[in-house]
Amino acid sequence: MPKLWNDTIDAHKRNVRDSTLDATADLVTRKGLAAVTMSEIAQETGIGRATLYKYFPDVEAVLLAWHERQVHRHLASFTAIAASDGSPLQRLRKVLDAYGLMGHNHEGGELANALHRGGHVVHAREHLTAFLSDIITEAGAAGEIRVDVPAGELAVYCLSAVAGAADLQSKQAVERLVSVTLAALRPL
Repeated sequence: MPKLWNDTIDAHKRNVRDSTLDATADLVTRKGLAAVTMSEIAQETGIGRATLYKYFPDVEAVLLAWHERQVHRHLASFTAIAASDGSPLQRLRKVLDAYGLMGHNHEGGELANALHRGGHVVHAREHLTAFLSDIITEAGAAGEIRVDVPAGELAVYCLSAVAGAADLQSKQAVERLVSVTLAALRPL
């Protein structure tokens, strides 16, 4: 087949997939994670159920693909924040604030827990840990944080500590949690 034809088909498939994930996100926002059905996704997307089943075998697969896309968007956002202006410690604070707010605004529940067990989440956490380690290494070299603990361990500590933001009631509480987390990184 000509390249133009293949490109057109690939673009159409991406559009249908993206539309399906967008429709699923809208449905999840309105109805909650556990209440979405394949029929509703197909109707919301504007495609037939048979077409939807060509792309995804079940609702769980659609939700997993949607979640993977969300995780990739979060990582892109964190990466952009980490590359912003400011000292390494200021950039670390910005990333941890964003991570804490993401956790704070996150919808929990059984299905959310299942989605977070996917390999894509493990990969995302490894990626986030690695680039936090880089910022922490920079901050240590600048004398902004302690250097007696390896940067990778401090990155894991930061992510674990700020994950507690999911249980907090306000943005201000998230900011306080990040401040307390960063206080533990002060140079000795």
